[in-house]
Amino acid sequence: MSETIRRLADSSSYMVLQDKIAALKDGYTLNTCDTNLGHICELIELTSKIQNQLFTAMSLTASEGGTYGGVDTLKSRLLPWLGTSFMTSGGAVTSDTSLTLLKESVEKDRKISQLKSKHDNDVTQLEAELNETKEELDLTRDELNNSQADLEKTKVESGGTMLASEEEIILLRADLRLAKEAAARYKRQLDLVGDFEHEVEHLKGEIRLLRSERDILESRLRARGRSCSPPRRRCISPVVCDYERPLPPPSSPPTHAELTNSIRHSRLVARFNDLYAVDRLDMQDRLRRFVDDDEMVKRIIFIAVCEAFHVAKMAYRSFRLRARKLLSPIHSGPTTLEEAVTDYIVRNLDLYDVERSVEDVIRAMNVNPKISFPPECEFVLLSPFIREVCLVAYRMQALEPPLDIPLATDGELMNESRYRRSYDSEFTAPLVAYHIWPALVEDGTVLIKGECTTRRGALSSPRRSRSPSPLRSSSRLSRSSLSPRRSRSPSPRSRRY
Repeated sequence: MSETIRRLADSSSYMVLQDKIAALKDGYTLNTCDTNLGHICELIELTSKIQNQLFTAMSLTASEGGTYGGVDTLKSRLLPWLGTSFMTSGGAVTSDTSLTLLKESVEKDRKISQLKSKHDNDVTQLEAELNETKEELDLTRDELNNSQADLEKTKVESGGTMLASEEEIILLRADLRLAKEAAARYKRQLDLVGDFEHEVEHLKGEIRLLRSERDILESRLRARGRSCSPPRRRCISPVVCDYERPLPPPSSPPTHAELTNSIRHSRLVARFNDLYAVDRLDMQDRLRRFVDDDEMVKRIIFIAVCEAFHVAKMAYRSFRLRARKLLSPIHSGPTTLEEAVTDYIVRNLDLYDVERSVEDVIRAMNVNPKISFPPECEFVLLSPFIREVCLVAYRMQALEPPLDIPLATDGELMNESRYRRSYDSEFTAPLVAYHIWPALVEDGTVLIKGECTTRRGALSSPRRSRSPSPLRSSSRLSRSSLSPRRSRSPSPRSRRY
């Protein structure tokens, strides 16, 4: 039975029957009567074949149900239908209703077939679109892979370019640092050249003055020599004449140091005033670029002057000992050894090793706890000023009597005879807060007053600790390792400030 139903479903007999009926309806008015009858007979034959297959399926179904299988269904539905010549009578379904139901069934089948075909078409179209989308996706994926490969390549090239740029930047920075160091070195050399030119001009002027003074002194000595040796006259009296008495030994001629002492004295005092009025102010302006505290700037300059005087005095004493040791075996003449040593020092002031003294001053300032300086700078910045102070202090020691600066300590009692107060001082304060410029003293007498700042509570003012600088520490260690001479210990009692 199932095979019969399957063949009937596969053959689509009802669909063929429906198509023939539709064709008969469309061409019924156009066809002849015989043609229409032929079509109707064909439909009846087709219907009978379908009914035959249905009856065969019905019998098989009934036989599969056993002896009493389906008897009630055949009695209640098939026998009344066969008795009324295939038409139900007295039932709820009329002939028109059955036709309507058949028509609705056919319409539904048609709609279903149309929907199925439409669905198939839509599925086919969607599959085509899906294939196109897959192809586009594959193309997009390939483009994405190519773009990613290009991006990786560009990234690698950019990384190499960046590394090259960083190396170039590092090289340029190193070149810039070297250029700055060279410019600073050249600037210092230019400053030194300017200082040397100024010193040369100054020395040339002194030489001219000394030559004129020498000519004047030589003329005076010649005139004095002529006046001290009058001609001898012959005495008539037996008494011994005064002219024939032996003359006292002539006094020793004045040395070069004695002749130029007053001149050098006045010039050194004037130079000391210039250091205070001009060089100090220039150095303060230079230091203010690196140090914001004005008090610290003044302390640095004052301590630099004090250290320069101290180092110059030590150098003068050392040179005087060497000169005495050099002249003592060969000294002879009317002058004493000390006068000869002093004259030798005055004539050879240019033998003073001022650069060594500048290094000693800077070394002493580096270990001074009262002053501070930025770590990126050094006290070498003060080298021109320290050199001038050392030269003046050294030459002051060769005077008779020598010039010196007095001992100065913070918190001492204000001495009106030695110092004058600065403009920002508290004029009622009795104690010195800090010194600005030392006084100049000659044999206990003040020649030039110094300058200081007085404030109340000067003793309780905190001292600024100086932060160590790696640059200065390394340079100090290198100089100390290269120089075999012993450095001076920073003892507060031996300081001249």
